[in-house]
Amino acid sequence: MTREERLAAKLRENLRRRKAQTREMREEPPHENGESDAQDLSKTGEPS
Repeated sequence: MTREERLAAKLRENLRRRKAQTREMREEPPHENGESDAQDLSKTGEPS
C-alpha cells in the first residue's frame, strides 16, 4: 500500500468516526447539570 493510499484510508476512517460522534451527540439528551463532554476530549478528539 502506498503512502497516499494509507493516508486516504486514515482520512476516511477519521471522517467516519467523526460522523458517528456527531450522530451520537445529536441523539443524546442534554446533561442535567448543563456541562458539556467537550471538556473530556483530548486534542485528538477522542475521550481520555
